[in-house]
Amino acid sequence: MKKKLLSLLLLAAPILTFAQEKGLDQQIDEAFGNATGWFVDFIFYQIPFTDTISIYWVLFPLILGATYFTFYFNFINFKGFFTSINIVRGKYDSLEGREDHKVEIAKSEFTDEEDNPDTIRVEGHSGEVSHFQALTAALSATVGLGNIAGVAIAVSIGGAGATFWMIVAGFLGMASKFVECTLGVKYRDIEADGTVYGGPMYYLTKGLKNKTLGKVLAVFFAIFVIGGSFGGGNMFQVNQAFQLVENITGGTESFIHGKGWLFGLVMAILVGIVIIGGIKKIAKVTDKIVPFMVAIYVAASLFVIFANFSMVGDAFSQIFTGAFSPEGIAGGAIGVLVQGFRRAAFSNEAGIGSASIAHSAVKTKYAASEGMVALLEPFIDTVVVCTMTALVLIITGNVAAENASLNDAQAILLTSGAFESAISWFPYVLTVAVVLFAFSSMISWSYYGFQGWVFLFGRSKKMEYTYKVIFCVFVVIGAAASLGSVIGFSDAMVFAMMVPNMIGLILLAPKVKAELTKYMDAIKSTKA
Repeated sequence: MKKKLLSLLLLAAPILTFAQEKGLDQQIDEAFGNATGWFVDFIFYQIPFTDTISIYWVLFPLILGATYFTFYFNFINFKGFFTSINIVRGKYDSLEGREDHKVEIAKSEFTDEEDNPDTIRVEGHSGEVSHFQALTAALSATVGLGNIAGVAIAVSIGGAGATFWMIVAGFLGMASKFVECTLGVKYRDIEADGTVYGGPMYYLTKGLKNKTLGKVLAVFFAIFVIGGSFGGGNMFQVNQAFQLVENITGGTESFIHGKGWLFGLVMAILVGIVIIGGIKKIAKVTDKIVPFMVAIYVAASLFVIFANFSMVGDAFSQIFTGAFSPEGIAGGAIGVLVQGFRRAAFSNEAGIGSASIAHSAVKTKYAASEGMVALLEPFIDTVVVCTMTALVLIITGNVAAENASLNDAQAILLTSGAFESAISWFPYVLTVAVVLFAFSSMISWSYYGFQGWVFLFGRSKKMEYTYKVIFCVFVVIGAAASLGSVIGFSDAMVFAMMVPNMIGLILLAPKVKAELTKYMDAIKSTKA
């Protein structure tokens, strides 16, 4: 299979070179935009609030849903924080082997008429990866260019005050992430060979009382997640990574200028090697890459912050005083939540439903345990990493109004320049980090799209390899093509995932509360 994959990728290379010379990619992009523009316009329809402020309607379900879950689960995003860390540390691993849990599940599932019978054989099974590996696999899809480019755009539009709203969004998103990832584990399927299939497709189908509604919502979600995986989770990633590599090696004078297909081919081969191995292989890669790249980025941010320690107080003052100014609110709501979420939903993804696919593969018998682990994601991604980026930009003075019209590629260069002002050689390190961010995001999103694909077309090996080969071909295309309309459409697909998912989260919230009570009672029993 690997030989077939390689031959297909090599076949795609000269075709793409020809396309670039003839401008075919631009023509295709324009035609694609004309055909799909109505869908993009609908998903990103802006509701005007003032003469200068308009907010995309898709943000309201995300924000209102996250706020509702925060109150419904009694501020689980704050009260459960240290418990979540202890779960990742393995403090409560002993609960997984307790026989009383197995007996309790068997009784409750057979007497609960609301549960789908398929769930009975799933509960009590072990999964494929550890809590830490599931966390890093999901984080690898969220920690990325949104933390670098999205934040730069946010503070450019809204000033330093945008950072405050970014932090608020991160804390609220922790509750949504808890709900969807708990459901992902509760309603997952586990095959005889131990392969796990999970995510919104399964908890919408199995969990909702109205089975017709559940199936319709699940099909729509599966379609949207496949589209999102090819576009925002694939082509956008490799395209932006190539832009930065080309820039750091000389721009138009670079040896790789105009050879995006070659960069894409190399990335596609590396991605293909990993994703053919499934979630276990993906998890083994991400649990090494994610801590490494986050550590590099955080260390560099801390260096800049401490090197300008005298300016930190003023930076926080700007954040808090600017948070409630019109400019700050515009930057927070539009700059962070729109640019952060829309740019392939890199910053946070809470409420979108994608992370529950990765978390569903965890080895656990308590669904709520993984929900607790998942709530750490928005904290790490948004509250920690994005805030550090914002502080670097504020301290180095890169929040000027003339930067407000930046696109993502320019915003990455702005962030790179901010670091360069304190660490002259850091743009080279940042380039490596961005490539790793892109690579890890692609392999995780390939898993998300694959789960949607097999939900629609079946779990045969033929269907599995068909999806993975197509995904790798799109890596090459993404690096070589102009992606304006394609990315607009794929971003819309990612946001569209939120609609069926949020409906399911609201309706299934009582089931999540029951799972949380069961798990917290088990933890309390160990302390008795």
